[in-house]
Amino acid sequence: MRTRLHPKAGFGFRRAGTARAGLLAVALVLGCARSSPAADDFPEWAYPVVPTPKPPDTVVQRQLPGSARRYTQAQIDDRFNPPDWYPASHPPLPRVVASGRRPDVFACTLCHLTNGSGHPESAGVAGLPVNYILRQLAEMKRGTRKGARAATMASTAAAMTDAEMREAAAYFSALPAIASATVVEAAVVPKSQVGKGAMRFALPGGGSEPIGDRIIEIPVEAEVAESRGPQTHFTAYVPPGSLARGEALVRRGGGGKTVACATCHGPALEGRGEAPSILGQSPLYVFRQLNDIKRGTRRGAMAALMQPIVARLDAGDMLAISAYLAAREP
Repeated sequence: MRTRLHPKAGFGFRRAGTARAGLLAVALVLGCARSSPAADDFPEWAYPVVPTPKPPDTVVQRQLPGSARRYTQAQIDDRFNPPDWYPASHPPLPRVVASGRRPDVFACTLCHLTNGSGHPESAGVAGLPVNYILRQLAEMKRGTRKGARAATMASTAAAMTDAEMREAAAYFSALPAIASATVVEAAVVPKSQVGKGAMRFALPGGGSEPIGDRIIEIPVEAEVAESRGPQTHFTAYVPPGSLARGEALVRRGGGGKTVACATCHGPALEGRGEAPSILGQSPLYVFRQLNDIKRGTRRGAMAALMQPIVARLDAGDMLAISAYLAAREP
């Protein structure tokens, strides 16, 4: 499949199938005024404040195209038994992946979905090396990998057994890498608001606004995203010029600002050893990881190696890198 790249402004686009998105795609509105340096370090559009959840519906049964299964929203949001809409589309789910273990190990598919593509709240983990996944889980378990959005994953990893980690890593590593976002350069984007799963949804009444210096990731079909359907597809809007700027940084180091990503991640950025593929991830997720490493909130052995790489990058550089990598075929 070709990279789904739409470097033109505007909201209309033709969905070009499923490729890969989320180490999962959320995007938020950045306020015009910020009150402190901390707000500049962790911009609101990349670190959304999740709205107070409403009690999930326990009556209305949702159904997705091509699936014979039905779930209420309460069942969809069940941390220990999230939906499996298409059981024939994936290998058998290990117990920890399908249902977790009460009271502290949430089901992996709650956030990463049965196909490993994730949502903006989480990483796309399909196709990642087993040893890389195990290292990240171990660092979360020990508390050495932290991040502004990592609390839930850290508490889950802390309660997992070594066997559960191996089962989860083997399952997701064996899946094909998937991109679930189409990257679109646009000066004007749909008005949106933060909703379920820290995802941003287009306002029902429509409207538009300038993108500013933000990434705005919106699901193409809101109901599929809210239902945690594995076929969820996102549009990731980025400022005009982001892709060219990102390519210069990723491929050539941006004139000395950083190091070409191929140095560690392989000539095609497909991954090398424990250095994972960095193609097709949600641009919001990638931005947060780069920023967390730069700010010191994501730590660990591999994060330490990345710190000098990101030290001279500003927010615009990290946005551009994230956009360029998200637009490439995994």
